[in-house]
Amino acid sequence: MTVAQHEFTVPADLAATAPPEARGLARDEVRMLVSDNGISTHTRFRELPRFLRPGDLLVVNNSATTNAAVDGHYRGLPVVVHFSARLADGSQVVEVRDPAGVPLLDATPEPDARVRLPDAELTLRRPWLPSAQRLWVADVDTDVPALLARHGRPITYAYVPERWSPHFYRTVFGRIPGSAEMPSAGRPFTDRLITELIVAGIAVAPITLHTGVSSPEIGEPPSPERYAVPAATARAVNATHTAHRRVIAVGTTVTRALESAADPAGAVHPAAGWTDLVLGPGRPARTVNGLITGWHEPGASHLNLLDAVAGPEQVRDAYRSALATGYLWHEFGDSALLFAPEQRAQFAPGRH
Repeated sequence: MTVAQHEFTVPADLAATAPPEARGLARDEVRMLVSDNGISTHTRFRELPRFLRPGDLLVVNNSATTNAAVDGHYRGLPVVVHFSARLADGSQVVEVRDPAGVPLLDATPEPDARVRLPDAELTLRRPWLPSAQRLWVADVDTDVPALLARHGRPITYAYVPERWSPHFYRTVFGRIPGSAEMPSAGRPFTDRLITELIVAGIAVAPITLHTGVSSPEIGEPPSPERYAVPAATARAVNATHTAHRRVIAVGTTVTRALESAADPAGAVHPAAGWTDLVLGPGRPARTVNGLITGWHEPGASHLNLLDAVAGPEQVRDAYRSALATGYLWHEFGDSALLFAPEQRAQFAPGRH
């Protein structure tokens, strides 16, 4: 099985089709591949404290997942509307999809088209971004949070055939509702594991980044997302680097938020707003020494972000090993802990 950079195939049997709890596992019993300077270790997520050091800082996303999928009808066809984000003028960014969890093929969205929803109507206005024609700005003739509370459910795609309750899409860190999809890197954490980390001298600090809807079928840049890096977290990140300890991002969302709040020297400042930052070969990571992440589809922009943190060779080797040893993909799947190469991991603000 060969894996070129960002060119690989995920066998269908490696898709996690249900939460690990349905497989008889606790959340923190999913598998975890740890890659550190080219050395891979296969373990379970609950062993995370073994791979961190006193003084390390975990930065987590406290955005909570909303019930962002609502059934409707478009041109007489059943559809599901994914609510991705709320804009400042009250309009919504949405995607209209087939109820089977695949792109809508039988009808093409167009301006001023209407979608009937339970007790409401949605009007498509215009594509949101030239690079993401599947996403539309829409007006809704009702209170959207109330609509989602009454009729919404978690967003799912074709690889998850069953509907699971919102409980399975919550992370232990989720406090501020706003994510269309679960910030899934945080899913394997449990209260017990967090206690073990704190007792071991590993600190935890939050950011907020509200995830939009993903594009599992189409390789495209990540859409702009709302984020906030509080002053206390910025101070904690900078102090950790000054003390020559490591900052570990729990997820690509955390990495994107921290990097959006960083100056060219890698110092993090309090910040909030929308970020359209895309990390990759031309924009390496400056603020994190490693990240915890799930396994991403070929062509996903997340892979460029992993490269920006851990380096292309280490990412390629990790994916090759995960495919060869049967790791599970997607939000209910297994995890990875990828450290930055040692020569880059020793930075601190002001030392560039």
